[in-house]
Amino acid sequence: MDTEKILKAGKIASEVKKYARTIVKPGISLYEIAEKIEEKIKEKGGKPAFPVNLSIDNIAAHYTPSNEDKTTARGLLKIDLGVHVDGWIADTAFSIDLENNEENKKLIEASEKALQNALKIAKMNCSLNEIGKTISNAIESSGFSPIINLSGHGMEKYQLHTGITIPNIDDNKNIKLKEGLYAIEPFATTGSGRVHDGKSSGIYELKNEKNVRSPIAREILEFIIKEYGTLPFCSRNLIKKFGTKALFGLKQLESNGNLHSYAQLVEIPSSKVSQAEETILILKDKVIVTTL
Repeated sequence: MDTEKILKAGKIASEVKKYARTIVKPGISLYEIAEKIEEKIKEKGGKPAFPVNLSIDNIAAHYTPSNEDKTTARGLLKIDLGVHVDGWIADTAFSIDLENNEENKKLIEASEKALQNALKIAKMNCSLNEIGKTISNAIESSGFSPIINLSGHGMEKYQLHTGITIPNIDDNKNIKLKEGLYAIEPFATTGSGRVHDGKSSGIYELKNEKNVRSPIAREILEFIIKEYGTLPFCSRNLIKKFGTKALFGLKQLESNGNLHSYAQLVEIPSSKVSQAEETILILKDKVIVTTL
């Protein structure tokens, strides 16, 4: 692991998170918010590790605005952003109440409390089910439910999700944390405690580099390999580079099996979801929360 680059990515993510809080206001387009956040990451010397997720109310994750998206900021908004420096990642998220709603505020407090409690015990050889139990206890004591099929995750160079998953409940798996880079991310909900696949998110990830016949698709594939590698990206990113022909190329690459397309992750209608997330670096002698 490159500790220096991991810490730099975390510092950028922390600064951009503070910046995001200053620009997110009711009625501002999600497209504008996403573009400003991603631009700020680049200004500070990093690159987005994935498209900024801006998920409202019962959409828990994987909503990023498309090029034509007119959706504006409202309700209970989750801002999930990632930064990488030469492939070393920082992943962080927060939720914000844009309608001055007491339930929203309590829901946000629940996920933040769960995260803080989890960070207090996360260290070398801590068991994952203990972290999950700590998270679920905090959320349930606030009167809400943890989302059981979303979890934190291990991270490695150019790999956003690797190996270990860090549950938001006690899953009875006595797996121990080792040295490494991890994201802890509790989700609290007024809903069922489980998400399902919704509409396509417009977020993609490279699955393989096999040849594709279309010259447009081939040009876009070469750019994806060079610019994103194994990290997620979205249609909005490619339209800026290639114009609307990018959408045609993406469809061909998906049908050819080059790309995995992510679905939005959605709770039941009329429910709300909050999210809180920080990245931790576990070393033999200490734990660093890189994104604070």
